Amino acid sequence: MHSLCFKRYVVLVLLTFFASFAANAQTAEIRGSIIDPSGNALTDAHISLSSHGAKKTTTSDSSGNYQFSSLTAGIYTLTVEAPGFGRYENSSIHVSNNNVLDWPVRLTLQSASQSITVQSDKDTLEQTPSVGKTGTMLEDLPQSVAVIGHQLSDLQGDLELADTVHNASGVIQGGTDGFGFADRFQIRGLEARIYNDGFSDGDERNGIPHSLNGVERVEILEGPGSSLFGSGPPGGTINLVHYTPSPRFGAGAQLQTGSFGLYSGSAYLTGATGIHGLNYRVDSLMQHKDGYRALSAANYELRPVLALTTSHNVLLLAGDGRYLQALPDPAGLIYYNHTPITVVPRETKYSTPFGFGNQSIGRFTASDVWQARPYLTVNNRFSYMYRNLSILRNGDGGSVVGTALMGRQLRNQHDVVNDFDYEDEPVWSFHTGSVHHTLLTGVEVQHQTVVANRSTATLQDINNIFAPVIPETSTAGLSFLRDATHSGFLDHLRATYEGLYATDQIDLTSRWKLRIGGRQDFWQTTLAPQINVIGRSLGNSQFIEPPNTYSRNDTPFSWNVGTVYRVLPGVSTFFGVAHSNLANFNSEATQNGVEAPESGMQYEAGVKVAALNDRVMVTAAAFHVMRNNVFSLSSDIPIFNDQRTQGGEGTVELTLNRHWRLNANATGMHAALTNNPSNQAATGRRPQGVPNRIVNLWTSYDVLAGRRETLTLSGGFTNRSSMFADPLNTNSIPSYTTADVVANIKAHGWTGAFGVHNLTDARYFTAANGVGGFVGDARSYFGKLQWQFGNKR
Repeated sequence: MHSLCFKRYVVLVLLTFFASFAANAQTAEIRGSIIDPSGNALTDAHISLSSHGAKKTTTSDSSGNYQFSSLTAGIYTLTVEAPGFGRYENSSIHVSNNNVLDWPVRLTLQSASQSITVQSDKDTLEQTPSVGKTGTMLEDLPQSVAVIGHQLSDLQGDLELADTVHNASGVIQGGTDGFGFADRFQIRGLEARIYNDGFSDGDERNGIPHSLNGVERVEILEGPGSSLFGSGPPGGTINLVHYTPSPRFGAGAQLQTGSFGLYSGSAYLTGATGIHGLNYRVDSLMQHKDGYRALSAANYELRPVLALTTSHNVLLLAGDGRYLQALPDPAGLIYYNHTPITVVPRETKYSTPFGFGNQSIGRFTASDVWQARPYLTVNNRFSYMYRNLSILRNGDGGSVVGTALMGRQLRNQHDVVNDFDYEDEPVWSFHTGSVHHTLLTGVEVQHQTVVANRSTATLQDINNIFAPVIPETSTAGLSFLRDATHSGFLDHLRATYEGLYATDQIDLTSRWKLRIGGRQDFWQTTLAPQINVIGRSLGNSQFIEPPNTYSRNDTPFSWNVGTVYRVLPGVSTFFGVAHSNLANFNSEATQNGVEAPESGMQYEAGVKVAALNDRVMVTAAAFHVMRNNVFSLSSDIPIFNDQRTQGGEGTVELTLNRHWRLNANATGMHAALTNNPSNQAATGRRPQGVPNRIVNLWTSYDVLAGRRETLTLSGGFTNRSSMFADPLNTNSIPSYTTADVVANIKAHGWTGAFGVHNLTDARYFTAANGVGGFVGDARSYFGKLQWQFGNKR
């Protein structure tokens, strides 16, 4: 009996001891208030506190106050979000035992182009991408949106947009035609359009190569942007979001060098000007590479930004100056027996050696975010871009007869583009009963002028494709002509796009969201030929001749509707339908006059999952896209067809433990031409440049993870199935798999990296063009050294 009482006594003492220990270890607390720039309390701000995978959330009360209690000692990350305000995040809050930490937060107004700050190594569904424009989190958007943060791009050693887009599902390099000097991407088998901070970079043909200089993140909206982006991209929207100025001083520089003569140096500087509320940031880049296959390129950029913040306004003024050089290679390795020739070295070239694709770009943007009332925020945005493009390139046509490459041409082209864009977007926040609305209303006016001057010369044949000798050594002796055969003209193109639009993000309940949008556009497009080109016609026996002008007035209506339902905490299902329109108006599409717009419809359904404190994130979707009057080129001749793409895709982000992370995505799709007026035999065939399968995987492991030093080993692979180069599906490029590995070490503000691309030295092709396949780089090496001081980005 005494023994039993003694045991009970010991157990009671131990329980009391451990309870006391637990109580003493969990008495820390963080509390504070959330206020706006003018000092007023913010109600219902979303606040999260996380540490080592554990996460707590709360909202601010009617006085703006919040509280987290029963905390263990450690380092925490505090995140605060509220509609209309910029995201606040601090990842170095130290909490000690028996301590009450008072941590007030003053939010700034949200810039229209800068709605989140990604400061962690992994993304979450609580991010609010700027492509949504309503401050809606990813988990509440009824669309597939990918966000690629700069941490992942830095880890992989990416320097250009083309290097990092594989981190999103369904995205590949290439298109229905391409000339090797600018970015071309497809999403779900359809052309994508590239934006800088919400402003279009123009048509995807004869476009711009994009670096990651000053880029905080890349947002990819898959499928049509519908009512938010006017002349909606057919495949999707790729938006580069740049860093904005910080009041905290920060500076950094990066030098990267590698195989094939790569030298890249970039630097940034940010801080306060000394004038209250006025901050600055400057990003610069100098980059040159000799290039595999001697396809040299250079990139010089300067991007200064000023930000003026007052109690109710955020004004951003940004400049963007670039000079870009590239050597086009539309031939690649030419087709022989329907696949790229493989019995010659990969370095073999069939393109004119003195070609070029050079351009200078000057851009000014201004955006003002004005909190007119607690329920009303007004975004005013303006952009002006001047672009001067000079090209000397081969066409993507030609044919092999016996052992000779025949039908070669060389185009001399000069385009001057002026682009004005203005957007006024009041955003309303209100309730109808218990239902909350975030209503974006807007008006956009865009005016573009293009002076397109081009002529084409016929080149001599290459007699032996197995030992090619390129006959031309200069332009001397070449006759550049303008006629129907030589695809030349001098045109003045003008377009005015006006749009009225609205999107309502409706919180029906805490679990059920509805999103509805519509846009009425008014498009006026005009072609004014300046010279008479013999044989040039509209295709209906009517010749295109000056001083006539050829115009269209179109009034397309775009719309979208979608819903998200949270079936379980962290598990949301979504469904959406979107109808969009795209103006077929650019210096390539107007060779035979002004064409009718493209239109299309997308159905999409999927699920978004965030589990185990965001250690497991999954987004999966099935899609069905139909596009009508899709513009493409065949041997530099415009053709228009209808196509359908249907399939499924998925993205997985795993934090397997504190040291091991994995990102993977896969897309399977079937695309078909449903109507091809230029050649009915192509109906039912697969469109040019569209694979059936895309798979990407990247994983990283922190071998050493100290307080001030980190050694990370990472690697991954890309797999893509075969693609066809022509509507009849005769010529193709084969499937491929490439692998990369990178080692990164961080210590005391410095980062060093060494990596190997195409580890196995696989012979592969990145895009299928009319005459040949673009050749992927051979095995290459790079080294990087990066330094940051003060505000790290």
